Amino acid sequence: MTKRKGKSVSFDAMVKFFMRQYNIPTKQDINNLLTRLDRLENLIKTTARQGKSRQVSTKTAKGKTSVGAAPKTASDMVLKIIKSFKKGVDFPTILAKTGFGEKKLRNIIFRLNQMNNIKRKSRGIYIAS
Repeated sequence: MTKRKGKSVSFDAMVKFFMRQYNIPTKQDINNLLTRLDRLENLIKTTARQGKSRQVSTKTAKGKTSVGAAPKTASDMVLKIIKSFKKGVDFPTILAKTGFGEKKLRNIIFRLNQMNNIKRKSRGIYIAS
């Protein structure tokens, strides 16, 4: 019995098969993700700038709509406390004034530092920028 020769498979076809089979992203997939990340970062930056002047309309118990300032976020509260100390404020003071948990406060400070709203003067001392 002779062996039957099958159709030879190209290397490119094998690579494409394995990439699909094991969900390996292509260069185009990664570029699409990077452009989406850039759009999200720009959106976050623009909303952070506009967030200080935003207003929220709320409904009262009687059904009337009232327009006022947006409720303060945890980050706004921490930033306000840091701004009130000109020479800088340490972590335990912020913790005592806000009453937040340690983990939540560390995350807020990290986020404020990433957005360049505060600076680290030294270890545990923060200044508004």
